[in-house]
Amino acid sequence: MGTLGEPMNHQNTKKKSGQAMVEYIIIVVIVAIAAIAVFGIFSDRIREMIGGATEELGGDASGTTSESSVEMMQDLGN
Repeated sequence: MGTLGEPMNHQNTKKKSGQAMVEYIIIVVIVAIAAIAVFGIFSDRIREMIGGATEELGGDASGTTSESSVEMMQDLGN
C-alpha cells in the first residue's frame, strides 16, 4: 500500500486511460446517431436541392426517386 504522497501505479493509469477511450467512443456514437437522424429528417429537402442543381446545370434529374424519405425509412423497417 502506498502513502498519500506516492504517485499512482501503472494499473490505475491504464484503467483511467481505458475509461477515457470508452467515453470518447460513446460521444462519437451519440454524434453519429444525431447526424443520421438529422439527415433522415432533411433528406427530402437535400434531394430536392440536388435535383434542382442538376437541372440548372443542364443534366437530367430523373435519377432522383419520387419516394419520400418517410416511405424509405418505413421500407427499411420491414
